[in-house]
Amino acid sequence: MNALILAAGFGSRLAKATPFPKPLVGVAGRSLLEWSVLQAARAGVRRAVIVTGHRASEIECLLPEMAARTGVMLESCRTADWSMPNGHSVLAGAQRIEGNYLLMMADHLFSVSLLTRLVAEMDHVSGALLAIDRNCTGPTIDPTDATWVSTRHDGMIASIGKHLTNRDAVDCGAFIATPNLADAIREAIAAGAAGSLTDGMQHLAACGTAATLDVTGNWWIDVDDPGMLALAEQMAPAFLDPPAAAPLHIAIDRTAA
Repeated sequence: MNALILAAGFGSRLAKATPFPKPLVGVAGRSLLEWSVLQAARAGVRRAVIVTGHRASEIECLLPEMAARTGVMLESCRTADWSMPNGHSVLAGAQRIEGNYLLMMADHLFSVSLLTRLVAEMDHVSGALLAIDRNCTGPTIDPTDATWVSTRHDGMIASIGKHLTNRDAVDCGAFIATPNLADAIREAIAAGAAGSLTDGMQHLAACGTAATLDVTGNWWIDVDDPGMLALAEQMAPAFLDPPAAAPLHIAIDRTAA
């Protein structure tokens, strides 16, 4: 099973709080990126393409050790311009993957239960499947930065974006993507959109192939600013700690993350 993990952005809201590129910021003894890889591995992923951009070499040089610790084959792919919307990172990385794949943001943390539920649908997706949370006021959700979702009665996406007023769920930042998602991003760009992942999802929604999976109650967090970083540090051990019978080496500690 393949995953595509987006780790190219600048992370402006967290940049002033840490000297490290955002994917290498530490939470509970590991970097955000390593947690992404490890949790994906626990859900069944065996190969992951990591799309890099901002401070790419600092991230890429750590991938061999990260691969050894997690048991996942890691391949880096640099996006041509990391300042472009994240859909361009999807376009860069998707070229390295055949078939459907798990799509994740490197600055999000997910419980294994959430990812396991998502990958169980891997072979049943025609466009893209987005994990959504219907608890729109939970403590791990930043209402000023969340991507909101409005769903139809059948659970398909009607609208998606940061400024929706008619909304009933929040985008969790984890997807099952088919090759049609990259096509949708290209088509959205051709129609004048900037090329965000959301642009591609909205294009699929217009075609009736943007589905959702309700994962309400499964833990996740978008570590996007110092407040969410502190909350992640507080909450993550309860949801991310490895079993005591199989201790894992610490990848990057808080002083070197």
